[in-house]
Amino acid sequence: MNTEGLTNTELQDSTVAAPEEVVVETPCVETSAPVVAAPVPSLDDSSLYIHRELSQLQFNIRVLEQALDESYPLLERLKFLLIFSSNLDEFFEIRVAGLKKQINFAREQAGADGLQPHQALARISELVHEQVERQYAILNDNLFPEMAKHNINFIRRRFWTPKLKTWVRRYFRDEIAPIITPIGLDPTHPFPLLVNKSLNFIVELEGVDAFGRDSGLAIIPAPRLLPRIIKVPEEVGGAGDNYVFLSSMIHAHADDLFQGMKVKGCYQFRLTRNADLSVDTEDVEDLARALRGELLSRRYGDAVRLEVVDSCPKPLVDYLLKQFGLSESELYRVNGPVNLIRLFSITGLESHPELQYTPFTPVIPKLLQNAENIFNVISKQDVLLLHPFESFTPVVDLLRQAAKDPHVLAIKQTLYRSGANSEIVDALVEAARNGKEVTAVIELRARFDEESNLQLASRLQAAGAVVIYGVVGFKTHAKMMLILRRENGDIVRYAHLGTGNYHAGNARLYTDYSLLTADVALGEDVAKLFSQLIGMGKTLRMKKLLHAPFTLKKTLLDMIAKETALASEGKSAHIIAKFNSLTDPKVIKALYKASQSGVKIDLVVRGMCCLRPGIPGVSHNIQVRSIIGRFLEHTRVFYFQNDGEEKIYLSSADWMERNLDKRVETCFPVEGKKLILRVKKELESYLTDNTQAWLLQPDGRYVRCSPSGNQNPRSAQAGLLEKLTAPQISVR
Repeated sequence: MNTEGLTNTELQDSTVAAPEEVVVETPCVETSAPVVAAPVPSLDDSSLYIHRELSQLQFNIRVLEQALDESYPLLERLKFLLIFSSNLDEFFEIRVAGLKKQINFAREQAGADGLQPHQALARISELVHEQVERQYAILNDNLFPEMAKHNINFIRRRFWTPKLKTWVRRYFRDEIAPIITPIGLDPTHPFPLLVNKSLNFIVELEGVDAFGRDSGLAIIPAPRLLPRIIKVPEEVGGAGDNYVFLSSMIHAHADDLFQGMKVKGCYQFRLTRNADLSVDTEDVEDLARALRGELLSRRYGDAVRLEVVDSCPKPLVDYLLKQFGLSESELYRVNGPVNLIRLFSITGLESHPELQYTPFTPVIPKLLQNAENIFNVISKQDVLLLHPFESFTPVVDLLRQAAKDPHVLAIKQTLYRSGANSEIVDALVEAARNGKEVTAVIELRARFDEESNLQLASRLQAAGAVVIYGVVGFKTHAKMMLILRRENGDIVRYAHLGTGNYHAGNARLYTDYSLLTADVALGEDVAKLFSQLIGMGKTLRMKKLLHAPFTLKKTLLDMIAKETALASEGKSAHIIAKFNSLTDPKVIKALYKASQSGVKIDLVVRGMCCLRPGIPGVSHNIQVRSIIGRFLEHTRVFYFQNDGEEKIYLSSADWMERNLDKRVETCFPVEGKKLILRVKKELESYLTDNTQAWLLQPDGRYVRCSPSGNQNPRSAQAGLLEKLTAPQISVR
């Protein structure tokens, strides 16, 4: 998501029942898998690995499942359903497009799972067709009727009253018709090049136009500036929140767009294209200029999916498939609007706060609440924040204070996703204008944020900041800020390190850690990493910081190996790791070896997980769970028991090849007994969650946790909200 932008109830309607692999619930109790006397497969056996794209799809299915959870407010359930749509769009634009590209260029490569791209595409098509059908059934049979009970209505054409018909006619004439440009299809008007994910209509016509043309077909592209749902005035639609779909208006008045001809049918469709950028960083002199050019082509990449309203006749569907070079398996017939994401506009209705999450106020730690000088606080002790439960404001305030502080000499910061007009950027601009030496390392290739980051770079450069675009061939994904301040004649380094982006909006929706520190060794390490990014030279030796692509992966493997050795000696050994994705075969193999030696391994993996837990003789000591709830789980936390000398690290990196081998990432230790105990307890709360947790099975299925016996329901996110946040009286 971007989005980045999440308990299952018994369904009353069998038409929306989830596949068996999704809805099964299991008591959330810890069990020890029996050791079965059976041949143990080689750790290179492809059957031990799950295909990454199929695993990603399973995550999206878990998100969709939340739309049926009646413990969530109604509009939040709708939001989950729309997040599923948004995630699926990106899945096709990037993942499916990538698999198709391998096939088209005869570069099919199987991963550790052994599945060839064409085999993966066949399974993806089967799964997505099932889930899209289910998604629209949930919308039409569950959510829309529930919303109607609260007087939130989407009025279908067959229910339009005479008064509403008159209002729609006038609205169409005044607001829609002047903007729409229908395109008749004939030899001089070939099929138009349609923008990625745009709403369009194919129209079947009868008759001859003024020039004698009678091709019988036309296309109506719906301009993006037009709202997809239009609110009906109370004096027309009655009390409540009443809406009409733009598509319904166009269907009702398509005749008006083709004067003198008869419209036999008008059917909405949407095309999804490859949206992955293909800039060869080795062959460009100016990455920013190359990206600006490539961004224009993103809207018109190769076709990967066609969505068509289910009432569209087969001949017209076949015609569209032929135009786009797509097969039947890439066609998705839908029972409703093809562009569901536009329904996001109603998920925050001010008229229905009771149908949304109760607002909360992220807390500011007491030691910072009345601090006039944040530097004084950080100089005495590290400050650890867990967003969104604890506020992101101290991070912004630190930068604001640095921008004004006459003792601050320089500020260096990485920016991956922040937004060109964020408070963070405002502070950097102010600092540069105040004469501070400001250096920003901006990752232009942050997917779907490229354009925003280009604007951000221009704004900072105009203010006098030095802007660096990272390292060729390696995305800069590290989240770090360094402030150099003169104190008593010496230069003191203050640093911020985080697991998430410098984006205040994301900090309200994503769970992430922030560390504010004046630790001398850590500050020196951050300074060295900035030197590597900005200048040139050999890899610099770090004291505390682990960084990819140099020391992070090796050290992780070493720490896993140490736990393995301890278990082999009969000592207690335990690994707990929480991150977004696990796909790196070397790391998975190391975890398998650790499990075989008796290391207890608990993994909290939100999205993709290519490891299969619970396989006798291989991964019987590994449990994998995924937490899907109100907030997007984004923290990366690694715990190693380490023979009683516990180690905890926070990181910007997932355990994926791209993060560990092809990105600049940071991983930093949590130090001090108090902070170590705190993070460990917060990490363990996810291991006891029995309401929002899904357990990965050996065959790749995910099973929903539920309280067993006399267990009390436990939610990690709800517990952290209760523990860390302040109540908020007002409602949005």
